[in-house]
This record gives sequence, structure tokens and C-alpha cells, in this order.
Amino acid sequence: MKVIKQSPIKSTLSLLALALASSTTMAQELSITVTNLTQGLHFTPVITAAHTSDNHLFMASEMASVELQTMAEGGDISGLVSMLTNSDANINENPAAGLLAPAMSASFNLTNDSANTHLSLAAMILPSNDGFVGLDSWKIPEEAGTYTVFLNAYDAGTEANDEIRGSGAPGEAGMPVPPPLDASIGMNGTGITDMESNNKVHIHRGSLGDDDMTAGKSDINNSVQRWLNPVAKLTITVQ
Repeated sequence: MKVIKQSPIKSTLSLLALALASSTTMAQELSITVTNLTQGLHFTPVITAAHTSDNHLFMASEMASVELQTMAEGGDISGLVSMLTNSDANINENPAAGLLAPAMSASFNLTNDSANTHLSLAAMILPSNDGFVGLDSWKIPEEAGTYTVFLNAYDAGTEANDEIRGSGAPGEAGMPVPPPLDASIGMNGTGITDMESNNKVHIHRGSLGDDDMTAGKSDINNSVQRWLNPVAKLTITVQ
């Protein structure tokens, strides 16, 4: 076996290059706070993940996955958790231990592996048929500091926005109404629409609602539960 002797200068440069390379691929410690900016919307359990650049929870102008549909129509994040786990993402789920109420925040820490350079978040918004707050594959800064990102609400495009009570099961009409929201949601609405013309993920147009809590077209209260984007604020501290 031929042994090549490396000069001290080359050895030093090689070690320095390795040190610099490792410093740019180190895991990062993230401190994250998600804040509900709305007056009358609740967020179902939030899922946040650091993942590789080629992974997405959702993509605007693309069809929703089954996992996204299940979350957007009923608040169930288990499918997204499984999908992210299979792609070796770093995951935080349900930091609010339930619904995140209007004007409330939830904070958590997340350590991302060196390959997981992008951040995504999703949670269903209530009341809605298939609306969700989302962050799609945001590049995590390498420089330490605190960063603020405002998040929009999206429509999964998988269900008509009829704005009436329902089961929340994927593929079934109507909005889920968990007990904390029951008193604030109307009933006996006839439905705003039974069609969804845009079947791809898109910015949510918002709710119409009405002021009739016992009839009318919508079961959404138009004085409390209408909203405009952005609906959430994400504060990320990179250490």
C-alpha cells in the first residue's frame, strides 16, 4: 500500500475546511411561538416540522394530499405526523394541548437535524369547512437571531364552503364544531354553497357568515368569526 505523506500546511487546511463544513451543517436549536391573531377563530392542534428542502406539507396551486385534507377538514394531524416521520423530519405537535384560542400563543422548542433546513406548519381553522393556517417550507436562517413570519389562511380545495355544521369527516359536507365553539356557532343554516370551483390549495377567501344564529344561510357569526389575512404570527429564535 502506497502511503502519501501530507505536508503540515495541507493537513491544517484540510482540518480547517472540515471544521467550517461541519459548522454550517450543525443541528440548530429553535425556540418557536405561534400566535393566533384573529378575533374569533380557533386553531386545531398545530403541527410544526423542520424537514429537507424537497418536502412539503402543502403547496399552493397543487392538489391537497389525503393527509392535508384530513387535517384541513377535521383537524386530525396524525396523517401528517406519519408522513413527516417517514421523511425523518423533526416534529412538534399540539403545543397548545388542544385548541389555540383567539389572541393566544403557544411556545415550544425544536431541534432540527443538519439536513432539515426548512420549516413548515399547519393547523385547521375553526369555524371553516377546509380552511387551515399554513407555512410552506420556510428556509431556516443559518444566522442566529429572532425572526417573525406572518401566516395566511389557506383553503384546501377539498370541500365546498357551505359554512354549516357537520361531522368534519373527510369527504363529508359541513364544519366540525367541538364543544368549546358550540355556543358561538349558529345552527339550521341552509348553506352558502354546495360547490368548490377551485379544487387546489389556495388562499382562503374568508367566511361570509350571517347574523342569524337559528337559521339563515350560514352557521358562522359574521360579527365575530369573519377574518382577513394574516391569521397567525410565528416568532422563531435561532440559537
